[in-house]
Order: sequence, then structure tokens, then C-alpha cells
Amino acid sequence: MSSGKGGGGGGKGGGGKKKEVKKETKLGMAYKKDDNFGEWYSEVVVNSEMIEYYDISGCYILRPWAMEIWELLKEFFDAEIKKLKLKPYYFPLFVTENVLQKEKDHIEGFAPEVAWVTKSGKSDLEAPIAIRPTSETVMYPYFSKWIRSHRDLPLRCNQWCNVVRWEFSNPTPFIRSREFLWQEGHTAFATKEEADEEVLQILELYRRIYEEFLAVPVSKGRKSEMEKFAGGLYTTSVEAFIPNTGRGVQGATSHCLGQNFAKMFDITFENDKGSRSMVWQNSWAYTTRSIGVMVMTHGDDKGLVLPPRVAPLQVIVIPVPYKDVDTTAIVNECKKTVETLEKAGIRADLDTRENYSPGWKYSHWEMKGVPLRIEIGPKDMANNQKNLFETAKQKRDACLKVVNTWDEFIVALNDKKLILAPWCDEEEVEKDVKARTKGDLGAAKTLCTPFEQPDLPEGQHDNIEENQTKTKCA
Repeated sequence: MSSGKGGGGGGKGGGGKKKEVKKETKLGMAYKKDDNFGEWYSEVVVNSEMIEYYDISGCYILRPWAMEIWELLKEFFDAEIKKLKLKPYYFPLFVTENVLQKEKDHIEGFAPEVAWVTKSGKSDLEAPIAIRPTSETVMYPYFSKWIRSHRDLPLRCNQWCNVVRWEFSNPTPFIRSREFLWQEGHTAFATKEEADEEVLQILELYRRIYEEFLAVPVSKGRKSEMEKFAGGLYTTSVEAFIPNTGRGVQGATSHCLGQNFAKMFDITFENDKGSRSMVWQNSWAYTTRSIGVMVMTHGDDKGLVLPPRVAPLQVIVIPVPYKDVDTTAIVNECKKTVETLEKAGIRADLDTRENYSPGWKYSHWEMKGVPLRIEIGPKDMANNQKNLFETAKQKRDACLKVVNTWDEFIVALNDKKLILAPWCDEEEVEKDVKARTKGDLGAAKTLCTPFEQPDLPEGQHDNIEENQTKTKCA
């Protein structure tokens, strides 16, 4: 038995019942992760059969290997939010222009990315219809209809769907695409305290997705006023960091919308004293971007490296024929092994393809990131989820640089570090930092103010994480 990332040689030839091995497709990676990260990433997600490129730029076909990972994450998250009494909904994909324009700060944040339907067949529509970039304006007219009394609160709904955000450059599978899958939760409460509590409950679930399932270390914190959700009161997020690029990636967001949308859409209720009050609202989401972050964090020069909890296939069993040994007996033993594993709740399968050699199969399943390979008969070496997370955390922490002066900041930025720096949280200063650091690779951008803060010298403000990046928030 040997690990999916440990290599392992091919089986010996021979065996009276061995079939002829046909010509095999060449496997392997043309690009190295450290040499050409962008090309390496594109090659990994295609060769591992996660995605296929589509004929519309920025759109991708998600193949079963990616969709099964998404379904495993969905299974966990859906169960957890149902414990919080979230109910499943599905709202339409389309939204009228007058409704979309109702919350002006909100739509201004999304305006460049909104896709519009303007024709039916060859005829122009009387009015263009937008395809949802997010669903606040789709849902909230109906919140206003459904919420009448404090007895109708809290209202807590979640939907799993796709959204479209059209206008952007440099599309990247999973990370930045015109259409992507996500869950979006929308809730309404009688008090701000209830809304604040839920914001952090959901943020902790997002941390668990990244750290416990995807084995990716993240920082939890609060976004700056410039980077918060358009139209919201405040935004919290989990932020990942890719050491190879020196860039941060927003992993998921949990927003407190305050009462701004309630005011715009007249979402009010009769409180227990008989007077009318506006509700307090939240919205929160994570997307298939999470899969891309996992690939970038763990993948190596042999392909994917999948954490066992999200691997669609946790164990692959490969028969290795030996000289003068009955192949049927080996295959039967492999089948028994798979049955035993499946009864134990392990996702396992048997590769009995006769037109490929054992060595080719090793490379194929290694490319797809299967955590454990069993050869009959074998050597044993298994990947461990905790070790995978600790390795990723050590790499991330090695890139973290605490700075206290502008000169230190610039040096760390040029070294592609994740920077922890004192921050005044003033919008004009944030704009100035972006302007002063703008270069060919982008500009410094705030990620979040981490909730866990180091001790600061007297007179300094809280630290905020920053890095050099072009990646815009989802």
C-alpha cells in the first residue's frame, strides 16, 4: 500500500491471465508550481478532471470531481445552518431594473458586473431584466410582504444557486468566473444583538469549512469601510493567503446589513409594544472559490492534493499482477478490500481497467489527488488531514510579516508577504496606500482586521492584514 502523493513504482509484468496493455496517454505536469504558478494552476484543474474550459470566456464546466467536493461541503454546511433554523428557499434568477436600482449604494457596487437580458428571440424586451449578481434586491420585497409582526421574526432563509457577475478581466477557474455556484443566507431579526450574534456564528462555520474540511488556514476579521459589502453596515470575512503568489484571497463573507435595506424595502414589524420597527438584516455567502483556494494551497508538481474529508474518493485500490499469479484472485481480493472500506464509511473504489498499466494508474490517481492508494500487494503510507493543515499553516505563517513603519511595509510588500500592520481605518488613508503602492503586479489591499490581535505599543491602532493583489472581493 502506498500514498497517493508518495510515488510508488509500477507492478511487475507477467501472469498467465494478464491482458495486453494498450498504448497509454502521457500523464504528468508540464509546469512547476514554483516556476509558473498561473499555468500550473490551469493545468492542474484541467488534468485532474475538475473543470473543462467552455467557449465563453470566464465560464467553465464543473466536472464530477469538482462537484462532488462541492456537495461534501454543502452537506456539512446545510446541516449546520439547519440547526440554526435556516429554511431552504429558491428565488428567481431574474430581477427587474427598478427593483435592482432601489438601493443605490448596493447597485453601484455591482453595476459593472450586472448582465442584462434585452431580447426575447428577435424582439426587444419592453424593459431589460438583470441576472442576479446577488439576491438582496430579489428577496427583500417579499420579506416586506411576509414580515408583519414580531412573531414573524426571525426570518432566516438560505438558497443554493448560481449567480452571474460579468465584467472583469483575467478569469481564473473557481477563483474568478462569470458564473459561479454559492449559498447565500438572508436573515431578518428584531434586534441588532441577534444579528451581530449570527454574523459571527456563520463566520465560524466558514472557518470550519476552510480549516477542518479544506485544511486551509484562514484569518477571521472585519473588513474596512472601503472593502465592506456595498449598502451594508459592516462585513466580516475569512481570508486565505497563497504563499506562491503573495496574494490574499477572500474566502467567505458574513455581512451585517443593518437597517439600510429594511428602510429601502419597507421591511417593518409591529413590536411587542404595538409600535412599528425596522428589522435588522444579515446576508452571508461562500462560493466554489473555496475549491480553487484549496487547489492553490495544497497542489504540487504531481497534481492535486486533496484533504481526506473532501476527497470524492478517499482510497483507490489497484490490482498489481505478478508473474505466474492468477489475476482473478488478485481482483477478487481487491473487491473484498473495497467492500470492507465502504462498510467502514470510507469512500473507496477499484481500478480494474485492463488497458492501463499499474504505473499509469498510479500517476492518474495521483494527479486527481486521491489521498490513499492500496496496491494488492503493497506498502502502506497514508496522508493525514491534520498534517496537511499544519503544513499549509506553517507556509502561511512563514509569509506573515509584522511591520510598524512605512519602510518596513514597502519591503514586506515587495517580498510578497502577508502584512500585519497598525491601521487607522480611515478611507482616505486606504486610498492613499493603494495609490502609493500601485505597480505592475497590482496594489496593496486591505484584507481584514483580524479578531485576534497582538499586543500593540501604546498609541497604535489595531493591526490589519494587507497584501499586494489584484483580486477583488466576491
